[in-house]
Amino acid sequence: MSADQVITVRGDAELAARAGHLFTGARHDFVCAARDLDTWSQPEARLRIAGGMRAPDAPGFTVRKLLSPAALADEGARRHLREVTAKGAHVRISSAPLPHETIIIDRRVMILAAGDDGPGPREFTVTTVPALIGGVYALFQAAWETATDFTAYFDGAMPHLDADGLAVLRELGAGHTDEAAARRLGLSLRTYRRRVAALMAALDAGSRFQAGLRAAELGL
Repeated sequence: MSADQVITVRGDAELAARAGHLFTGARHDFVCAARDLDTWSQPEARLRIAGGMRAPDAPGFTVRKLLSPAALADEGARRHLREVTAKGAHVRISSAPLPHETIIIDRRVMILAAGDDGPGPREFTVTTVPALIGGVYALFQAAWETATDFTAYFDGAMPHLDADGLAVLRELGAGHTDEAAARRLGLSLRTYRRRVAALMAALDAGSRFQAGLRAAELGL
């Protein structure tokens, strides 16, 4: 790309073909803000690019990933985040709303991914305009400063729900009465309500409504 340029590409394959060298050319600072890790429809393209990038623990190179709590809902995603943090990447969890995905490379190139609600391949906007990059980087930095370290968040805020707790959570989410939910799960009403109380305690919620909000925030 030439200086101060904005281009739009469609789909992972075109992004890898036209902007893959920007990822592999990162030398100092690689930051990413995203709602979750499911941002590429073609994971092989992401893996191809990631394989050519510098290691997170390379001297003078910093990798930072800012994610929403929904990124911790899947065990595979949690395992991946544990692996990248072990390799030297810095990961934080933000309670503030985040875009689908924003990547800034060496503060000179920015890639914005559109959502995937529309038909056809997802669009990516790639720009080298300093004013745009500087503004978004400042927003990223502000969100980063108020976010929680991944390990601390996971250990302190991510509840470990067993199969019984998840089953109760599904019943609450479906809006069933206690009586109906107990019948569906093959439980006595007393046992079901005891499990609801245990679920609320695990989610640190003072009411069923708060439990629902907390579960949604965590992507459960």
